[in-house]
Amino acid sequence: MKRFHIATDSEILAGKVTDAYFVRTMEVLEQTDASKPVVMEIRAASLPAKWDWAVLAGVEELVFFMEGIRKPVDLFCLDEGTLFRAGDPVGYVIGDYKDICIYETAILGLLCQASGIATRAARCVKAAEGRAVLSFGARRLHPAVAPLVDRNAFIGGCVGFSSVITGELLEKNAAGTMPHSLILLVGDTVEASEMFDAYIHPKVPRISLIDTFNDEKFEAIQTAEAMGDKLYGVRVDTPASRRGNMLDLLKEIRWELDIRGHQKVRIVATGGIDEYKIMELNPVCYGYGVGTAISNAPVVDFAMDIVEIDGRPIAKRGKLSGRKRLLAQGNSYKEREIVFWKGDDPRQSQDLITAKTKQGVRTADSPPADRIREHVLQQLANVPLESLR
Repeated sequence: MKRFHIATDSEILAGKVTDAYFVRTMEVLEQTDASKPVVMEIRAASLPAKWDWAVLAGVEELVFFMEGIRKPVDLFCLDEGTLFRAGDPVGYVIGDYKDICIYETAILGLLCQASGIATRAARCVKAAEGRAVLSFGARRLHPAVAPLVDRNAFIGGCVGFSSVITGELLEKNAAGTMPHSLILLVGDTVEASEMFDAYIHPKVPRISLIDTFNDEKFEAIQTAEAMGDKLYGVRVDTPASRRGNMLDLLKEIRWELDIRGHQKVRIVATGGIDEYKIMELNPVCYGYGVGTAISNAPVVDFAMDIVEIDGRPIAKRGKLSGRKRLLAQGNSYKEREIVFWKGDDPRQSQDLITAKTKQGVRTADSPPADRIREHVLQQLANVPLESLR
């Protein structure tokens, strides 16, 4: 009996997470000659909450999956971290349908949630306009997928993440200082901050949590006066029932610190933060810890549809038949053109959809997370802030 309600690697690769109607389809295909070579297109007709763009993520896992199922199937898709719009084809799975059928559920699952997380992280990073954004959402989902959350938040542009296991995966230090529980155990914010300073490695920033017992302004002043230049920043995680106007609260803290000569003490906001709250708090915040907004990001609703059978274009109602190319016309996600795959291209534009596996074998190594993150940040530089609103 399983102790955790999750599928193992071997179960996923065996196609056991498939939807039941694909199993029944396979029963038909195995007893008839109905299966044929197909081209299946991966595409999202719309994006959550009318987002103007999204970030493709989950490609590294998808490539591993395509290798692991050991089927003669080709995968073409955008590079991981590429921005796309609703309606853009992001990839193609090509092979005999019987070799694809039971894997559609997993293929979509690997991309949908990862892309939603990476996109929400990128939206928060864009909203922060250069301020630090950290992923604090590992506790909001099943612990088995904590690395999924934080890895995709990182490639989406977050400078750090909270889960230790993701730090091991990406060979980076997880971020975080002290919880309310430490201050409650010690019984005093200043004393807990001084204990933290005494025992924690000097490379860890001294960021004091200032909303446990008393008014945030006074705890910030007292901690700054006690710790002096050692204090890197203060974190405000005030419950919604007590915070009132968050921007006014942070402005008050900033004023009282500055007037006492503590201009270098940074303010970090956590608790109920999303891209819209970030834009509101930017005038006074140095950085943000974003939890639920990232970990519980809406999934990108990709579909995977047949667009060719035996080399002939065909599609169900509401879909455009035929394999397509997505051509880059400039540096912006808006400067794209969808054309027939076999059509003429006198401009020799770059096709953004490239081979990732051929006959089930990867065609190139997956780039490291740092490079994917840099790819996302380069594209975000060309994204207008108004696209978030």
